[in-house]
Amino acid sequence: MFLLYQIIISLLLLFSPIVIFYRVIKNKEDSKRYKEKFSFPTSKRNKGNLIWFHGASVGEILSVIPLIKHYEKNKNINQILITSSTLSSSKVIKKYKFKKTTHQFYPIDHFLFSKKFLDYWKPSLALFIDSEIWPCMFKKLKSKNIPIILLNARFTKKTINRWIKIKGFTYSVFKNITMAFPQNLETINFLKKINATKFKFIGNLKFAENNEKTLDKIDQKLKSQLLRKKIWVASSTHNKEEIFCASTHLELKKKIKNLLTIIIPRHIHRVNEIHSALKKLNLNVANHSSHKKNLKNIDIYIVDTFGETKKFHKIACSVFLGGSIINRGGQNPLEAARYGARILHGPNIDNFKDIYKLLNSLNISKTITSPKKMASLIVFKKKKYTGNKIKNIGVKILKKTIKELDNFINNEFKKT
Repeated sequence: MFLLYQIIISLLLLFSPIVIFYRVIKNKEDSKRYKEKFSFPTSKRNKGNLIWFHGASVGEILSVIPLIKHYEKNKNINQILITSSTLSSSKVIKKYKFKKTTHQFYPIDHFLFSKKFLDYWKPSLALFIDSEIWPCMFKKLKSKNIPIILLNARFTKKTINRWIKIKGFTYSVFKNITMAFPQNLETINFLKKINATKFKFIGNLKFAENNEKTLDKIDQKLKSQLLRKKIWVASSTHNKEEIFCASTHLELKKKIKNLLTIIIPRHIHRVNEIHSALKKLNLNVANHSSHKKNLKNIDIYIVDTFGETKKFHKIACSVFLGGSIINRGGQNPLEAARYGARILHGPNIDNFKDIYKLLNSLNISKTITSPKKMASLIVFKKKKYTGNKIKNIGVKILKKTIKELDNFINNEFKKT
């Protein structure tokens, strides 16, 4: 099975230059740094101990920012490497002024590129976040006796079913993992079932707050305009959900004057498409990047720049999380909940059902199935005590995670 996987990856490599070229044209790849995906590094490897974090995209990377801040202060760690697969995540990381930390794009999962990558970076420890499982890289790490930690591990029902169908291959991949820290019961049961690696439950690291005040501030002129209006936020929306939210806006507008709906699309490249669709509904639309000075007559404000979501979650009293009206499994609601917002979502939340179950028990989240229902549940006043509940859970989980990782790292460094 492993050989078949490698053959498939090798065949796909033949088409990779075309795919990369197309993605560069579509602004989905960095035109100068795409070669990192073929293990051609663009940054220097410093001397000394290096620990490596890998996450697929923005959400995964942001979840470990508190850990990176902690290890930036560790004198025994000379360099921290972060890898990710998306252009958006690289842009977000740039905003942090880390001294020891370097970002690179994750290489294609082929033995040749995995070997080249590890020979250059020589990590003392590799931490893979969430559901990032890469058979070739794991095998190479194991062969070099580099410990692998699966951090904040999460596998959905759909993903678990796929892994179970190829149980022999699954075992051969997961046995390379030194330690896993699952974030929910579903993942714990899966790890028990395959019985391939040690694991310990701490909790979901995404409960921990990444508080970067300098990055999270909205421009004062814009903020003053927003605070004059009745605002609510639709975050991480997918195709068709923007129209759903626009219908909610029109429903609310019957009763509420000075209303502004802020839409933050999951995929920014869809902005022009969204803008056109909303204009057809006779709504006045403005993009965040236009730096419009007067929002008095604006109905919909589209956030079309990277890394801005948190700023708007902070000032919102109600937040709708996308990917839940259409069947995309929902989006993580913790950031918005942490700031005391009421959370609204559709019925499709399988990817985060444990979190939503908790929020529902705390009366923080509500399920909606129609624009009229959502309009009736939108509030314009925060409940700070609900945010504090989330923050307190996050502080405990972060402390436990740091304690576990510190012990692991210290033991590894003693061996070298």
